[in-house]
Amino acid sequence: MGSKVRVGLVYGGKSGEHEVSLQTAFAVMGEFDYSKYAIKPFYITKQGEWKTGAVLEGRPASVAELRYESSEPSDTGAALAPLFASVGRRTSDEQQQIDVVFPLLHGTFGEDGTIQGLFEMANIPYVGAGVLASAVGMDKIIMKKVFAQEGLPQCVYRYFNRTQWQKDSSYFVMECEVSLGYPCFVKPANLGSSVGVSKARNREELIAAVNYALRFDRKVIVEEFVDAREIEVSVLGNDEAKASLPGEIAPSNEFYDYKAKYIDGKSTMQIPAQIPADTTEAVREMAVRAFQAIDGSGLSRVDFFLRKSDGQLLINEVNTLPGFTPFSMYPLMWKETGLPYKKLLDNLIDLAMARYNDKQAIDFSGDAI
Repeated sequence: MGSKVRVGLVYGGKSGEHEVSLQTAFAVMGEFDYSKYAIKPFYITKQGEWKTGAVLEGRPASVAELRYESSEPSDTGAALAPLFASVGRRTSDEQQQIDVVFPLLHGTFGEDGTIQGLFEMANIPYVGAGVLASAVGMDKIIMKKVFAQEGLPQCVYRYFNRTQWQKDSSYFVMECEVSLGYPCFVKPANLGSSVGVSKARNREELIAAVNYALRFDRKVIVEEFVDAREIEVSVLGNDEAKASLPGEIAPSNEFYDYKAKYIDGKSTMQIPAQIPADTTEAVREMAVRAFQAIDGSGLSRVDFFLRKSDGQLLINEVNTLPGFTPFSMYPLMWKETGLPYKKLLDNLIDLAMARYNDKQAIDFSGDAI
């Protein structure tokens, strides 16, 4: 492998977004410049077991080849060993060497700060948000509280957990009806790709939607319906981040749900979004503010509502590990801004290494100055 940068791609995961992660990994493996990078795959099964394959010379022929399933007992410890090898150490067994990790995990245990904590403990550079930003970006309730502190406008919402709902569901139904009205949207607090999201048009649908969302998380958030255009912006960077041109989603369904995102292929994207110049500048500025508010790093996609009645921008959420196939909004917005996919991958690797090197200056000794 010579002087190639050794990248560990981590994908799959114990998450409702397991299959989405596989699609992302398959796409990314096809876009890396293999003259510059050596790619080591790490597959996490739906049961949370780690498996790994040989260093790749090119993208596998199919998504099925990424699963590394077998009848042999799983050896998670052996699969994890390369992550805990000394960073930068070169040995004769280059199969066991990783310079930087690129997590392509969506949802629970992938973009919620848990695996980022593992990478921190392993003292290895990794692409994307750190522990705090990942956790905040994943938990929609905490995220919205941070946005409120930052002064970013957003829609009205209510939230509760499973225990509260079981003790007094009638109170929370009334609270949602009075504060939000119908229709409203019910979501698991900690999940992405629109998994577990429902639109409720009446009390019966609200109760069913909450019970459905509680299958996927112990906390639920309920948001008011906003008649709006859906505008998205890609953010790239560490302490000094920049925003792409915005894009617009026209969902094939009533809202941009899992089917509209990944199955029917009928949703359309407009890049750049056809909005006034001052709105474009405002949404880009707000996207960077949101990214910095959660202490983001590497990449994020920031989603907004552009209310049709008055043109008001409302921030919806920050996604710290957005869809990353060449046909996903995040890389497409950068492509239209002048940054092609392969160069985007280079930048993300560089940002990961820069953040790692910056953190090495922290004194963990506890010695008094």
